[in-house]
Amino acid sequence: MVPESIHDYFLATASVAGALIGLLFVAISVSADRLAEAREGTQVHRIRASAALTAFINALLVSLLALIPGHKIGPTSVAVAIVGLLFVVAALLSLIRLRQTRVRTLREAAFLVGLVVTFVIQLIQGIDISLHPADSGAVNTIAILVALSFLAGIDRAWELVGGPSFGISRELVALLRGHPRGTTPDREDSPT
Repeated sequence: MVPESIHDYFLATASVAGALIGLLFVAISVSADRLAEAREGTQVHRIRASAALTAFINALLVSLLALIPGHKIGPTSVAVAIVGLLFVVAALLSLIRLRQTRVRTLREAAFLVGLVVTFVIQLIQGIDISLHPADSGAVNTIAILVALSFLAGIDRAWELVGGPSFGISRELVALLRGHPRGTTPDREDSPT
């Protein structure tokens, strides 16, 4: 059962998730040509779009159903975690099938492994809540996972639209290689 003290949190996260899903649809429609092309790297963009949508839908469904009185957050967390795990398996199989082993693909795979961890924890906590409805600690853990889902979705959406990225490792490598200021690519998947 969701404690009354966290009810407003789920109300806010449901609203945020709905807004972010709407914005993601706008981003996808702007990037539709790139996602539809049959060229190298397209599948990575498709996985990014799907990962963002999966993360946002996870947050939306868990938040919305947590607002329904009763014991809905446990079974919802379990069901959504299972669907999320199936998405990750499909995405990883897609990367393996296409034999894309570049650095950006490894980053995508690492991100997907992070999603697996999130969904497994959510699955375990959902089972715990289903078995012990008064366990507010499991509800709090799921609330944190909702926030992490937002971060994951925003990260994937940012990469999907080609937003600039300044990673410490990338900047250190560029510095060590002696790239003058302004000549380092913004994205790892840009040519060097």
